[in-house]
Amino acid sequence: MTVSVILASAVSLSACTSSAVDELATGAIPAEAAQSYSAKERECLERAIYFESNRSSEEGLLAVGTVVMNRVHSSEFPNSVCGVVGQKNQFAPGVLTRTMPREKVPDIQVAAEKVLGGHRHPDLSDAMFFHMAGLKFPYDNMHYKLVAGGNAFYEKR
Repeated sequence: MTVSVILASAVSLSACTSSAVDELATGAIPAEAAQSYSAKERECLERAIYFESNRSSEEGLLAVGTVVMNRVHSSEFPNSVCGVVGQKNQFAPGVLTRTMPREKVPDIQVAAEKVLGGHRHPDLSDAMFFHMAGLKFPYDNMHYKLVAGGNAFYEKR
């Protein structure tokens, strides 16, 4: 069975159930703003979601994907998913090279498809940063928006 068939099956099956991602995915971008992404770009987003979300909640998966896409659409960061995810010291070490256990990939693929299809976490419209939840920093410019999936998401102001 090919990955595309597995992915199509996962996407079809996910439509039959209600999930936190479905409930939270009200922040969709306009259809004309959505674009087609290559298999490589999809894999880069999946890897960022997998290695950064701690896979602890669907909300966390969507939140990481939202931050990646917010960066892609910002002039301050590279304008491709792989460019953003591959930036030095921005994401988990080895994010683009480490092995992802196959049993966790279908949930990650579904979340990435939703994000690439235009769904965003509604609380993270301008957030382009996150760090592990529980860490404290002395900076005044970190405006926290959400804690999900083991991460604290914020905007710099």
